[in-house]
Amino acid sequence: MPVPKHPDPKATPAKPERKPWKKKTPVEVVLEQADKLRAEIAEAEEELKAKRKQLQKFEEAKKIFEGI
Repeated sequence: MPVPKHPDPKATPAKPERKPWKKKTPVEVVLEQADKLRAEIAEAEEELKAKRKQLQKFEEAKKIFEGI
């Protein structure tokens, strides 16, 4: 019969204490979700702006190649 293994207390890392859970009101939840969406939209707009710049460069290169 196999002997059950006992975890070595020295080998396990100490877990940090978690913050106590704070219940949010429905208003706080909705406002938090709105903030997350604003952040996602801002990030997407920055990506879109960078892609538009890249497209503009490709369009300029296309004009150069068409002129050859």
